[in-house]
Amino acid sequence: MKKAAFILLSILILISLLSGCSGSGQEKMPTPTGGSVQSKDTPVTMDDISKMKVAVLLGSVYDTYMAKNYPETEVLQYKSNPDLILAVKTGKADAGLIVTETMKEMQRTDSSLKILVDHILSNPIGMGFNKDNNELREQFNSFLNEIKSNGVYDNWVKRWFVDGNTEMPVIENKKNNGTLMVGTTSDKGMPFAIVKDNQLIGSDTELAERFGAYLGKEVVFSDMDFGNLIAAVSANKVDMITSTIMITEERKKKIAFSDPYYELDTCAFATGKTAGSSGSFFQSVADSFYNNIILEKRYLLILDGLKTTVVISVFSILFGTVLGALVCFLRMSRKKAASWTAKVYISVVRGIPVLVLLMVVFYVVFANVTIDPVFVAVFAFGMNFGAYVAEMFRTAIESIDRGQAEAGIAGGFTKTQTFIYIVLPQAARQVLPVYKGELISLVKMTSIVGYIAVQDLTKASDIIRSRTFDAFFPIVMTAVLYFAISALILWLLNVLERRTDPKTKRKEMQKIVLASQGEKQ
Repeated sequence: MKKAAFILLSILILISLLSGCSGSGQEKMPTPTGGSVQSKDTPVTMDDISKMKVAVLLGSVYDTYMAKNYPETEVLQYKSNPDLILAVKTGKADAGLIVTETMKEMQRTDSSLKILVDHILSNPIGMGFNKDNNELREQFNSFLNEIKSNGVYDNWVKRWFVDGNTEMPVIENKKNNGTLMVGTTSDKGMPFAIVKDNQLIGSDTELAERFGAYLGKEVVFSDMDFGNLIAAVSANKVDMITSTIMITEERKKKIAFSDPYYELDTCAFATGKTAGSSGSFFQSVADSFYNNIILEKRYLLILDGLKTTVVISVFSILFGTVLGALVCFLRMSRKKAASWTAKVYISVVRGIPVLVLLMVVFYVVFANVTIDPVFVAVFAFGMNFGAYVAEMFRTAIESIDRGQAEAGIAGGFTKTQTFIYIVLPQAARQVLPVYKGELISLVKMTSIVGYIAVQDLTKASDIIRSRTFDAFFPIVMTAVLYFAISALILWLLNVLERRTDPKTKRKEMQKIVLASQGEKQ
C-alpha cells in the first residue's frame, strides 16, 4: 500500500508539471498548408481552409457540409466542442468549424482563438421530438408563440445573445404534472449550455425550464454526447432534445422538429498563438488547480462522478460474479440444453465490444422502459463480466483433480459438501489472480458510461474541460483517480488472497506458536 501511495504522489506531481507547461507565445495564424504566417491579418477563405485539416463536431451538419462542398478536405470528427477546440489549440487540426455565437463568447476569455471565416452557413434550430409525440411538439410551438407575444422571448435573446448573461433566472414551476425528460449536451458552451457551480445553465436550458413550467412538469435533464441525442429521442429515452439542433431534411426523417426558435451562424476558427511559457511555474500550477478544481465548485463534479464510478464498478462486480457462477453451473451441466445455452451466452457476450453491448442494452433491450441509466450500466457491465467469470470458474474447477472429489464422497461427504469444502477453496485460490485482472479491466471499462448519459468520473472531467479547455490537468487527474480505485481494489483482493492461502495461514500459525513458546520461556 505504501508503494501505491508513492506512485499516486508521483503522478500528482506529474499533473502539476504538465499543467504548468502550457502557455502562450508569439501570435501566428495557420496557412492553407498547415504551417503559419507572421501576419495575423492575412485574409483566409473557405478554399484556403479546405486544404487544411478541419475539425468538426461528430453528428453535426458541418461534416455533411464539408463532404458536399470540399470532398478532398481531411475532416477530423470529435464528439464534443472541448475536444474539437483542444484539437485546434494543440495542433491536431489546423482549423475548426463551430457555431459563431459560441466562438464569440469564448473569445471574451481566450484571445488566442481567432475567427478565420465568418458566416459560412446559417441554419435554424429547433427542439427535437419523437415522431409519435406530436402532442408535445404542438405544445412547445404554442409555448413558443406565447413567449414571443408577451416579450419573454425578446428578453431571453437580449440576455443570452446580446448582453452575454451567465445567470439563470428564477422560473416558477408548480411541478404538479409529472416530469419532462430533456436530452441535452452540457459542453456546447455559452450561451447555450454549460455547467456552472454544479448546475446546468444556458439559453437552451432556460428555454426547456420555461417549457416545463408552462406544462407544470419537473424538467429532468439527461446529459449526453451530441451524437447520441437523436438516437435517444427516437428510442423514447427522453421526451425532447435541446442542444442547438440545426433543422435539416436528413434529421427530419428521424425526428420531428418544433418551429425554429433561433438561427445560428457557423464560422471557421484557428488558434492565433503558438505554445510557449507564460508566468512563473508555480503560478501556472496554482492557476491550473484553482481553475479545474476550486472555481465554480468543480470539485463537486469530481466527487459526484467518483461516487457514480464506484457504485457502477462495485455493483457490476457483484452482479457479474453471481451471474458468472450461475452460467458456469449451466456450462458444466450434463443437460445439453443448459450447457448449450451457457455456451451461446458466453460466445455472444465475449464477441461483442463492451461499448456496443452497452448501447444495445440501453437503446434496444430497455428501449421502451423508463429506467435509470446507472442500472443499465450495471446490467451491461455485469453481463460482460459474468461471461468472463464463468469461463474462469469453469477452468479453475476442472483443474482440480477428480480424485479429491471422489475421496471426499468416500469419506462421507455429499456432492454438495465435497464441492463447498474441498473443490471450491482450491478453485478460488487458482482463479483469484486472473479474477483480479478482469476486475481491474471492468473498473476501467466503466469510463464509457457517458455514452448513455451517466455522469461518471470521465464525464465529469469532460464537463470541466468544456469550461477550462485545459488539455492536461482534468485528463491526468481522471487517470490518477482511476488508478487509485484500481489500487484500492487490488489491495483488498490481495488481503483476501493472503487470508485464503494455506501457506500464509500456516506461517501465521507458526508465528503464534513461536510467540507463545517465547512467553512461556
